[in-house]
Amino acid sequence: MKVEIFCDGACSGNPGVGGWGSILRYGDTVKELSGADGDTTNNRMEMTAAIEALASLKRPCEVVLTTDSQYLVKGMTEWMSGWIRKGWVNSKKEPVLNRELWERLLVLSKIHKIRWAWVRGHNGHPENERCDELARGAIEVFRGRKS
Repeated sequence: MKVEIFCDGACSGNPGVGGWGSILRYGDTVKELSGADGDTTNNRMEMTAAIEALASLKRPCEVVLTTDSQYLVKGMTEWMSGWIRKGWVNSKKEPVLNRELWERLLVLSKIHKIRWAWVRGHNGHPENERCDELARGAIEVFRGRKS
């Protein structure tokens, strides 16, 4: 089964209140997901958008996951193997940030065949723009609950 996933994260303050949004598309079926966290970072929300979308798939899929986060794409395609080889230490010899999220992504990437694709953010890409709206909307919903 081939699925397209688009995802984005947003943060009001960094750290601060954050939101994430994802779109899953399989044929003519489209599903939107979103959520928020009261104390997070933009990178964590970018990663959470991908995790939640991948975790929502009911069976192993062939996925093209499109994001505007170079951190997410490079982490999964360039940096991960080195981090693991070095015991989750980065090139600065410091512990890898967001390790628990990277580990969740690693588990999910073994279930699904994923092609990680990057697009420039806020550049008119319709699905990326919609994911940004979902993420920002989740922040507003979260703030409304907290008032």
